[in-house]
Amino acid sequence: MTTRPQAFKGIHHVTAITSSSEKIYDFYTNILGMRLVKKNVNQDDLSTYHLYFGDDKGAAGSAMTFFDFKGIPAHVKGTNDISRSSFRVPSNEALEYWVKRFDHYDVKHGDIIEHFGKKILTFEDFDKQQYALISDEGNKGIGTGEPWLKGPVPNEYGTTGLGPIFLRVGQLQLMDQILTQIMGMTKTATEDNFHLYEMGEGGNGASVIVEFDDKLPTSRQGYGGVHHVAFRVEDRAHLDAWADFFDELGLPNSGFVERFYFKSVYIRMYPNILFELATDGPGFIDDEESYEILGETLTLPPHLRDKRDYIETQLPDFDTIRSNKVFEKEYLK
Repeated sequence: MTTRPQAFKGIHHVTAITSSSEKIYDFYTNILGMRLVKKNVNQDDLSTYHLYFGDDKGAAGSAMTFFDFKGIPAHVKGTNDISRSSFRVPSNEALEYWVKRFDHYDVKHGDIIEHFGKKILTFEDFDKQQYALISDEGNKGIGTGEPWLKGPVPNEYGTTGLGPIFLRVGQLQLMDQILTQIMGMTKTATEDNFHLYEMGEGGNGASVIVEFDDKLPTSRQGYGGVHHVAFRVEDRAHLDAWADFFDELGLPNSGFVERFYFKSVYIRMYPNILFELATDGPGFIDDEESYEILGETLTLPPHLRDKRDYIETQLPDFDTIRSNKVFEKEYLK
């Protein structure tokens, strides 16, 4: 009998699509106060940026990343979709700060509500990409990172890592089987049409929230939507065990993929929804960039460095240098 490998540790990263790399850089840097930790190229499409925003050091479990595919239409919201990403903040008080911050910067947002016993605040960016902030107050489970210490958001209110990923599906039983029987998650709660699943140690950084809706049309991928979500595995051995497990079950998958900053396997078991497994290391501090200058120049994994001249012709440059700037902490009245 096939034995399922050790559980995933939590959410590793979320990759979404933006209409503008320059505008998403401005939104994440100056409004969300998250650090650009890698200014990279999409390794499968050399005409497309891949930007990674994270905590102060780009720790596993903190990265929200973006592609800027040229000519792609807007995302069409619907069912069978990765519908919302979220970020952890330290406290309920932090959410009150973010209401003021979003009002100050004219960011569209909802009211603070309670969801599965946690306070959350929904909001969206200029592409209508859907997000939430979730309070870690009273949270138990996997730990989190640290805010961007030199960014504009006061450290006590800053985002520290990824929170639950939201899926909207029209086939709840199928997604439940995928998450529990194959992916090894545990269903821990239900509220109305929302179902909470947790992995590993559980908590905000290791949760998937599935919304059941079989009335909406099927979503269509585009800018303002999520491309895929990745789950954390410890190392290459842990990753290979999961790839072997998928193979034994006869589930088509990418097999091992070397991304240099982490190692990956991709699998699609449900229509429109792509999952990735990614190792915690080695991370974004590497031979090209030290901690002090993360995200300030176009960096490339070793197998693409001989193509730098060509890649630079495909990616319009924009200024991401921050080590020579001082961001004043913005305490808003």
